[in-house]
Amino acid sequence: MIDLDFNFTATVWLWQAEKAAWHFVTLPQDIAGQIKFTRERRAGFGSVRVSVTIGDTNWKTSIFPAKEADSYILPLKADVRKKEKINLEDEIEIQIKVLD
Repeated sequence: MIDLDFNFTATVWLWQAEKAAWHFVTLPQDIAGQIKFTRERRAGFGSVRVSVTIGDTNWKTSIFPAKEADSYILPLKADVRKKEKINLEDEIEIQIKVLD
């Protein structure tokens, strides 16, 4: 299996539901294309397990397909946003490694 490690910059955006809101970034389409090409579709909404580093914070999570963007979206947990002082519409540097 090919190692997939990527560094990119993305803008934080908000998805608002009736009772909750989530912060995300959208992966660049070229990176999403490489991931789609090398990974078979999986259960769990087509999610892909990744290790993420932003600043000094590293965690494991999943990215999820976003058909409207022809890409994947990465959720940003509240504790990560707090530790790294990330706000809505910030441009942030992200490193991801595809797992499995």
